Amino acid sequence: MKWNAPFPLSIGLLLLWLSAGGCMIERGFIFFPKREVVQTPADEGVPFEDLYLSTPDGTVINAWFIPSPGSKKVLLWFHGNGGNLSHRVAQLRMLHDALGMNILMIDFRGYGRSEGVVGEEGTYQDALTSYDYLLTRPDIDPEAIVIYGQSLGAAVATELAVQRKEAGLILEAPFTSIRDMAKITFPWLPIGRLLSTRYDLLSKINRVQAPLLLIHGDEDEVVPYAQGRRVFEAARPPKEMYTVQGAGHNNLYRVGGLLYLRTIRRFVEAVSLNGRPPD
Repeated sequence: MKWNAPFPLSIGLLLLWLSAGGCMIERGFIFFPKREVVQTPADEGVPFEDLYLSTPDGTVINAWFIPSPGSKKVLLWFHGNGGNLSHRVAQLRMLHDALGMNILMIDFRGYGRSEGVVGEEGTYQDALTSYDYLLTRPDIDPEAIVIYGQSLGAAVATELAVQRKEAGLILEAPFTSIRDMAKITFPWLPIGRLLSTRYDLLSKINRVQAPLLLIHGDEDEVVPYAQGRRVFEAARPPKEMYTVQGAGHNNLYRVGGLLYLRTIRRFVEAVSLNGRPPD
């Protein structure tokens, strides 16, 4: 994940934003989709179903379902704002091997092979569509859906957790809101109030009823660790925070290694059994 201006901002560009509604600049600041699919789980020897799901507004999004025979639990995974599904294959294999549960991943609209143009409300529709799809599968227990969101995906996951029922919620490197991120990226320019995109995770997290596991690297160079702490403090119990010492924004699973995987496995096993995180 990254948060950069697509080109240097100036007063002239600010005036252009005001006159044009800011859409182009705003999308360039928040979303960094890639269209090319560089690999699939099959390239790592992981069987998967390549799915296309239709959202309520008629947009068709691409999803991968990775089965775990004998398990009815599922991890519903929303990635961050850069790349696409194919850039998460290495982590996908690690999680699949370690967790022993099904995984469903989606590409938001405008990413990879998904149709459309990405935007906040569209990502919420994409998430709801993927959740509702899981309810149609006889090999999935509706009471054992764990929602997992990374960075921008954490904001999407939180909105979904407010709208639907889940066994647990995992947030990795979450930010508090887009406005707060804008203050960091453009400290000299008060553009926050101009943004139509909110992703106001901080205002929603206390409405989530499910157990929470929050993961953040203490050397995160993109989303300050302090923002993750604020999200955690605002959440209702039961909750747990796992700090990955020495990890940045995009390398938590590599830096955390076995402890990272064991922490997630312990959490998902506990919440899918009794609806509470481990002591």
